[in-house]
Parts: sequence; C-alpha cells; structure tokens
Amino acid sequence: MDADVCYRAAQARDARFDGLFFIAVRSTRIFCRPVCPARTPLRRNVEFYANAPAAQAAGYRPCLRCRPEVSPDLPVWSGTSATVNRALRLIDEGALDEGSTAKLADRLGLTDRHLRRLFLEHVGVPPVVVAQTRRILFAKRLITETNLPFVQIAFEAGFGSLRRFNEAMRTTYQRNPKDLRRFEPPNGAHESAIELKLNYRPPYDWNAFLAFVGPRAIPGLEEVDTATYKRAGIAVRHNAAGNCLIARIEQANANNLRRLAQQVRVFFDLRANSREIALHLGKSPRLKQVVKKHPGLRVPGCWDGFELAVRAILGQQVTVKGATTLAGRLVACLGPPKAEILADADLASIGLTKARAESLRSFARAVRDGQIRFDGAISSQETIGRMCELPGIGPWTANYIAMRALGDPDAFPASDLGLLKAAGLSSARQLEALAEEWRPWRSYAAMYLWESLRVKG
Repeated sequence: MDADVCYRAAQARDARFDGLFFIAVRSTRIFCRPVCPARTPLRRNVEFYANAPAAQAAGYRPCLRCRPEVSPDLPVWSGTSATVNRALRLIDEGALDEGSTAKLADRLGLTDRHLRRLFLEHVGVPPVVVAQTRRILFAKRLITETNLPFVQIAFEAGFGSLRRFNEAMRTTYQRNPKDLRRFEPPNGAHESAIELKLNYRPPYDWNAFLAFVGPRAIPGLEEVDTATYKRAGIAVRHNAAGNCLIARIEQANANNLRRLAQQVRVFFDLRANSREIALHLGKSPRLKQVVKKHPGLRVPGCWDGFELAVRAILGQQVTVKGATTLAGRLVACLGPPKAEILADADLASIGLTKARAESLRSFARAVRDGQIRFDGAISSQETIGRMCELPGIGPWTANYIAMRALGDPDAFPASDLGLLKAAGLSSARQLEALAEEWRPWRSYAAMYLWESLRVKG
C-alpha cells in the first residue's frame, strides 16, 4: 500500500485498515495499529510495515495502548504466496515451537532455502521470526485478558520454558510479565471460563453466517441459536461495536488455547478482507445487489477438516436437513467422526446406501493413510485432484470441501443446483465460464449466490 494512503488511514483511525499495516514511530520505537487512539505522529516520523513480525524485526516494540496482539491477522490469499499461507497456517498450529524450518519446509515439499526466500519475498522476515512474534503476541493477549498463571501462559503460547517466556516478554516490552497484567473479568464472565477477543476487519454479516451454519450444525457436536455458536465447552458470540468475536472457553477445555483461537479464526473466517472482496464481486451484475445488501459475508470454515468432509459426503444428493439427520445418526453411533474409526465402520445402521457408505470409508482410508490432508501441507488444487480420484467423490464434493475445510477462497462447486438457480443458468460449464470474472474470490461468490436464494426464500 502507498505510504501516504496508510498515513491518511491512520489519521482517520479507519477500522477497515486494521491489520493491513502497522505504523511505526521512529522516536519512541513503538509500532501501532492504524486504529490506535494515541495522537497520530507527524508523517516524517513514521514508517509502515505490512505485518507485526516485520515491525518487531526492525527494532520496534508493540504498543501497550492499541495492543497489536489483538489486531486482525494477515489477509490470507490476498497477494500472498499460497505456499506461504500454508506455512503460516502450520506455524499458527505450532510447527516451529519445537520443530525446525527445515522440517517445516519438508512438510511443504520445499527446500529450507526456498521456504526462507518465499518468506522474505512475501512477509519480509524469515519463518522463525514470524513464529517468535506470534508466540509473544499471543502470550501478551493471555496476560492481558486472562488470569492464567504465567507458567501456563508460557506453554500455551508455545514457549519451551518459563525462562524463555520471561526473557522474550522483557526484551519485547521492556517490562516483566507481571507488570503487563491488567486483567479484569469481562462483564458477565464466570470465573470458570476464559474469554478471548478475536478481532476482524469490518464489515461482518453475523446473521448470515449463523443462518448458513445453523441448519448444517451436526447434532451432538454443535449448537447454533440466534446469537451464539457452541461446541465442546466453547461458545462464540458477536461484538459488533468492537469489531470482534468473543470466544468463551470453559476452564476444563482450556488446553492448547492458541490452537483453539486458531480454530475460531478459521471457522469464522476472521482473516478475510471483506472490503476488498466486496469491491471486486460488487462489479458483477449478477452479484451487485446481494453484495450491497450483505457486506461482510464470510465463507464458514470448519472445526475439523475430516468432520466437515464427512458432512459434505453425507450431503450428496440429499437436502441440508437430510444430511444433518444422517450426520447426527453417525455421531450417535460412532462418536465424533474420526478417519481411523470410519475407515472400516459398518454404516448401514445410519441409513446410507452401500455405495455412499463405501465412498465414506474410502475417503476415511485416504485421510488415515495421509493421501488426503487438512493441515495445509498439500495445496488445495492437488487435494481436490486427489479427492476426485476416490470413488463417489466428484467436483462438487471436492470443491465444497476445499472451500470450507481447506480455506480455499477460489474453490467453486459449479454443479451445485442452488448456484445454478441463483445465477439463472442451466449448466455447470456456463457457470464456470461466468465465474472466471469472480476470481480469486469464487468461494465468496458462491456464498453470495446461496445467500440470494435464502433471502428470496
């Protein structure tokens, strides 16, 4: 982005730019979010960075007032290498907490040198710097927003020891961790729960999100009401005034909090740059009106990739309600979907045809054996190709899974009858041709087409 544009956005404290860049002040050696309430410094005294790791690597420390640790994450798939995004996902899941960059590169099918080069080109710093910065910022979030003991915070954030945690926090903030703690329980919060704020770039169409995931919630695993999504000791609600979601996590489930926070970000698509997506899709005559009515529509992700894939396979050629019923029966009989269990399971009792049951078992075996993976180590296009080689898995299923389980913003199930109806077309080939103008946001275009049908209905 142009530096003068960044400066004007910072002067206006425009929340739409939050997370897209950071403003660093040379005199104080502090970097801030563009929404920082502090007085905007003079233009000649600042420089701009695309991400927090780059700012910290340049010798700046995070602002204690605007708290860069709660800034929305990098906009995934927006001008960044797909390989780098897969690497960032693995880093968020702790790939470099104990492992090396060489091992991370090997998981991605790259050399260590090539991965470092890609990070320098697209992020501006090496992978280890990204990992260290994210550990520090997540630790700061837990210090500020919870009353967890420091030793637990250290390990939740990915530090190997309390000593390393203390050193990193003192080096970054020039304060001891206890001096950073300002925890006050949020209004209505219970002592048995932890609440984390997860920010996003506005707008966010929360009602449309719940309207999509609600009918698809798997009985026995998920619960969705008019305001909240719940599962396994976690409840997520919307705070529109704060441009954030609030995840309430029961203390009994507060293990690996960083991974839980990452799952919430992925499921609720918090990294999307809705403004950029809407500007692009809003140029299409077929999407213009629905984009205008529903700014901030997101692509729901998933809590578990295999679980979502099972739900998609069960949804082949049946209604949403029918698929939800089948998924509920499966969970009641076998528990939460696990590849190791479904690979050889007898599925006749839940009402599946022999062909559908074998398709599900074949898919489970492919996941169990590592042919299909949901950890970002394999590209979306390669995974789609591998899925389509399995019996009973066609382009519709593969692309729907890619949309939600792989986080691919450009996957597009063109043969979906609802999409064809919404677009007023009769063939998948026609729709695929039309959708070319929606790249690289075809997954969001699909959500807008489905939303247009829901609104009409």
